[in-house]
Amino acid sequence: MKKLLISLFAMAFLFVSAPVFADDIELARKSTIESILQNKELRVGFESGYLPFEMTNKTGKYMGFDVDLGKALAKSMGVKWVPVNTAWDGIIPALVTGKFDIIIGGMTITQSRNLQINFSNPYIVVGQAVLLNKKHEGVVKSYKDLNDPKYTIVSRLGTTGEQAAQKLIPRANYKSYEAEAEAAMEVISGSADALIYDLPFIEKVQAQHGAGKSIALSTPFTYEPLAMAIRKGDPDFMNYLNNFLFQYKGDGLWQRSYDKWFKSTDWFDKVGE
Repeated sequence: MKKLLISLFAMAFLFVSAPVFADDIELARKSTIESILQNKELRVGFESGYLPFEMTNKTGKYMGFDVDLGKALAKSMGVKWVPVNTAWDGIIPALVTGKFDIIIGGMTITQSRNLQINFSNPYIVVGQAVLLNKKHEGVVKSYKDLNDPKYTIVSRLGTTGEQAAQKLIPRANYKSYEAEAEAAMEVISGSADALIYDLPFIEKVQAQHGAGKSIALSTPFTYEPLAMAIRKGDPDFMNYLNNFLFQYKGDGLWQRSYDKWFKSTDWFDKVGE
């Protein structure tokens, strides 16, 4: 009787588990990894101009912290790195519809974005900071001091900088711009009082253009993890990305890239207009 029950249980297990196993195989076959390997290229979406993450140099080639990451990922897969420069306001729909395989473009993990796409583990954590016109030095000591209608604050349209400005500094007069560089120059020229944007960009602009005209309040007042983004329903690709990140950091490649783009200014004069 015991042997009969065991046999029946084993048969039931096979009938139940076989379709599940088959489904798992189909899911693996549908992974973006398979198309990447078949096409021998990794198509990476980003919008050039977010310094120092992705930029265009004077010869028209892309460079930056994210570019290093994307190239290293492609190399780890034995495929060609193919950049797909895409307008930021359409970058998520472009990913979802298959215009490229992955976003590696300084994208912050947010809950609203996470409802549309999936994120890898963060590869860097940044936050919002303030580029302040110098005339307010000593008066405005943090973002909280800007929460007054007498101040005009700016950021880039559709970014977490804009979200932070509207949510945390709601009483200030807010104006958005299509490009962060344009918004920064409004502050430097005195047409606006402060730029709310990611710390790396704030420090870069201050170092390049802000001497005697602006100051950087360099302590971030938000927590913003940046991650690679992929389409939903692809656990195999996600597993690969997270394991790749562990290796990329463990091998010292992440630190080497970070030192190059965040701790050095040698690349400033290579950036194209």
